[in-house]
Order: sequence, then C-alpha cells, then structure tokens
Amino acid sequence: MLQELSNVPVHIITGFLGSGKTTLIHSLIEQKPVDEKWAILVNEFGQIGIDQAMFETRDDVVVKGLPGGCLCCQLAFVLQAALVNLLARSRPDRVIIEPSGLGHPAGLVDLLRGEAFQGTVEVRDIIATLDPRRLDEPRVVAHETFRDQLEIADAVALTMRNQCTAEQLSAAHAFIAERWPPRKWVHEVHDGHLPLSRLLEGGHAQGSSTTPDAHQPQSAPPSLEGGFFDFPPAPGKPQCETGSSLGYTSTGLRWHPSDCFDLDRLAAYLGELHGDVRVKGVFHTHNGWRQLNRAGGTLSVTPSAWRQDSRVEVIAAELSASHLPDADILIAAFADTSIV
Repeated sequence: MLQELSNVPVHIITGFLGSGKTTLIHSLIEQKPVDEKWAILVNEFGQIGIDQAMFETRDDVVVKGLPGGCLCCQLAFVLQAALVNLLARSRPDRVIIEPSGLGHPAGLVDLLRGEAFQGTVEVRDIIATLDPRRLDEPRVVAHETFRDQLEIADAVALTMRNQCTAEQLSAAHAFIAERWPPRKWVHEVHDGHLPLSRLLEGGHAQGSSTTPDAHQPQSAPPSLEGGFFDFPPAPGKPQCETGSSLGYTSTGLRWHPSDCFDLDRLAAYLGELHGDVRVKGVFHTHNGWRQLNRAGGTLSVTPSAWRQDSRVEVIAAELSASHLPDADILIAAFADTSIV
C-alpha cells in the first residue's frame, strides 16, 4: 500500500502552547490548491482532545487527532500506526503534522526519516510559531521544550502580531537571529495568515536535535482509553480526564451534545481565570456552536462546525497550579453556565 506512495511532503508546524499553530494551519488550508488532498495529524497534550474539533469536515482535507500526550514519547507507538493508516487510506498529496505545544519534534523527525517511511514521505521545512510576548516570560523562555522547538526549526512564523508591541517584535527578531544556523526565513504573521508559498516552496528539513530525557519514548504502548471518538457521556453528567507531564497539568471535560451553555456566562467565567491558564473549548451554546480559545489572557469566540459533543481543555504550568481550579471546581463552574 505505502509502496505506491513516493516522497509525500510532510510539514511539521511546531510551537509552544497558545502560539497560534492551529490558526496558522487553518490559513494554509484556505489557500490549498484545489487539485491537492491534504491530511492533517493533530497531537494534543490534553486527554480529551480539542483541536480536531476546530477543523471543518471536507472531502479534500482529512483530519486525525491524537490526544493524550506527546508524539515523540507518550504517543510514539501509535503515531506510526496512525500515519501509516492515514497515508494508506487517504492517499494525500501533502501531510501537515501539528505536535503538542509541549511536544519535542526531534523524535517525530527521527520516526519520519526512519525505515518505516523511507521513500514514502519527505520531511520538509520545520516551521515553528512564536508569540513574541512569551519572550517576556522568563519561565517560558527557560523551558527546555520552548527553546528546542525553535532550535530544530528551519523557519519561524511570528504570530499574534496585532497583540504585540514594536519592541516585542524587535526582540523576537533578535532572539531568532541568535540561533545558529540562521533560520531560512522569519515571517510576521498577520491575522494568523501565512502565505502558502512559504509551505510549498520550502526545501528539505535541515533541523536536527537530540531528544531530551523528558521526551524519551516510553517502553510500553500507552493506553488510549478516553480517546477522541468515544461516545459522549450521558446528558448532564460530564466526563472528566486529567493528566500531568513535562511540567504542565491539564483537565479535560466533555458533555453530551444536548447540554447547552449560556455563551455570555461561559465567556465571563473563562475571562476570570488567571492569565497563566490556557483554555481551548467547543461548546453548544444558546447562540449556536462556538469555539472558545483563551491564550495569554485573551479570549476569542468563533463559530464551530463541530456537533459531536461539547468539550474543553484547561492547561496550566505546574508552577502555576494554584491558578488552575481542580476538577470538581471546574465541573461546578461550568454547570453554573449551563442552561437547564
């Protein structure tokens, strides 16, 4: 099956939590050549999985989600099977992989360049997204994964430009200029839009990096219970999943699609959470289905084509654990925003 495929371009778009990877990929999909079929493989740190729900269902773009860990370690064993299945079934002209915001791409690159995919895929330029505002956060800058994502990248997309000061943008350019070897390009992204030419005209990935100890593959395959395509929980009885690794903790919740939320109360509650808390969710609201995305203390609300269930991931650094409400408090708080 795979023998019939040859040098399918694979693009890795990496970047730290909340740096705008998914938005960037959406912009690329909007520019997709009409004669190409794409496959998108999305990995998430949280146990529930949100990002796949952020993509519309269409015939020419196949999306596969792998929640619950990092592609290079916790999910390394299932990644190979998932990618083989995706290539064999969908036969895409191009693949985009979005690792977790806490994922180290080195193990992923090693796998793609390994024997299993020899001659089948071709790893193109690795693109890292960088929100210049994060350089003002010493804890983030000191995070090994944050730095390694940029070290392995062939090119860098500076995101959240309209929320940055000129000084922050200048500091980001200077920070990237210190990397060696020089990046192939640094592009300031406007409104999440990256020109498709940056993807199509890129060359082979040059980046190489040693996978740190925290990201070494596990010795046994992980359990994928609570995966993305489970049946939804009963109405009024949310499912809760929690997890901690790589210095971060996540709490994920899912509700039956008939459960409905008040959008204003929902937005107000999420807005009250501490600025260090990262939130991604898809909710059935009295205003229709909506995506809610909170990064850097800023909340955005957009329409959603997702209808399978309502779900949310709430993530915070373990050093900011006091800012992350525990599961019972979160369940109660969301219950207060629901419409009975």
